[in-house]
Amino acid sequence: MLHSEFVKMGIILGIDFGLKRSGLAITDDLKMIGSPLETVETKHLFTKLEELLTQKEVEGIVVGMPMGLDNKSTDATGHVIDFIEKLKNKFSKMKVWTVDERFTSKIAKQTMIYGNLPKMKRRNKGIIDKISAAIILQSFLDR
Repeated sequence: MLHSEFVKMGIILGIDFGLKRSGLAITDDLKMIGSPLETVETKHLFTKLEELLTQKEVEGIVVGMPMGLDNKSTDATGHVIDFIEKLKNKFSKMKVWTVDERFTSKIAKQTMIYGNLPKMKRRNKGIIDKISAAIILQSFLDR
């Protein structure tokens, strides 16, 4: 098969939703690897999503669902559920999945330490948010 005959596949977006800012991640075309994309102020999140959906062929969106250690809802769970409803209403043809996001911030911080990121950068919550989004996305891909 010639390279030009390959059908372009859609990518998947990952979102670590937060009330102030949200981390975004994106897969490669083969949907094997989730990589941090950027952090956006949540008040601008839908504008950013519209921009991404016009620039890229997006197959679906994965949103991290906050759950407590007891597997019950947390204070943040309701906000994420509200966001997902708005997401489904605004982009009604888009597939939306959720993934348990327990420990993603902790894993993101560990990843930054292992990656030898300077301490000042590790304190940047925006970096943590987009790495958390990538972890959420990767956990979805690995299922």
